[in-house]
Amino acid sequence: MNSLSYMRYELLRTFRNRRFFLFAWGFPLVLYYLIATPNRHVHDFGGSGVSAAVYVMVGLASFGAMNAMLSTGARIAAERGAGWNRQLRLTPLSPRAYFRAKVVTAYAMALTTLGLLYIAGATLGVHLGLRDWAAMTLLLLVGLVPFAAIGVLLGHLLTSDSIGPALGGVTALFAFLGGVWFPITSGVMHDIAESLPSYWLVQASRVGVGGRGWSGTGWAVVAAWSAVAAFLAARAYVRDTQRV
Repeated sequence: MNSLSYMRYELLRTFRNRRFFLFAWGFPLVLYYLIATPNRHVHDFGGSGVSAAVYVMVGLASFGAMNAMLSTGARIAAERGAGWNRQLRLTPLSPRAYFRAKVVTAYAMALTTLGLLYIAGATLGVHLGLRDWAAMTLLLLVGLVPFAAIGVLLGHLLTSDSIGPALGGVTALFAFLGGVWFPITSGVMHDIAESLPSYWLVQASRVGVGGRGWSGTGWAVVAAWSAVAAFLAARAYVRDTQRV
């Protein structure tokens, strides 16, 4: 199996999974409409200065995209449980091609999630400038890099039985400490949040509503988490493939 065939297989398999489709895409959309629809006439949501439809959309954009990236781990754990990874070792597929396919598939899921949330926002009257849409989306894509590596890492460390609760807990913790549900502006909690990639992912989504983007600290945190998580994911993959 060559790299292009494997990547095509990964994309088709993921997008044909109805259960995964409902969880990865349906959950953020349902949350958005549940929160934003009753508040669609609120133009200063929580004292943020922006409407509820916009505020909730950008917040869930970071959450939904992060969830889509981390969910790669669930697919990897299921493959390991079924013995699929052992079969791949018998093919000429290189580790680099394997990781590339996983990351591309995760980004395809994340982009689809973002697109659906943007459309949902438009149905509730969200209007952003083209430059705001583009700047927000591009920075979100950069901020998702460490989560792609974390998803692969967890997939090679955990079993198919334990990956579900683990991913749920990791996603919830990242979302809570990253400020997805409420702004974290001061105190010890803010110091902790600034050291997490989820905080800067949320800041990336705020670019769409006039946020300043990332400081040097933000770029450093995202780069550090990406490098460390990618290194650990590679080691976990090697150790996993060396097992008999």
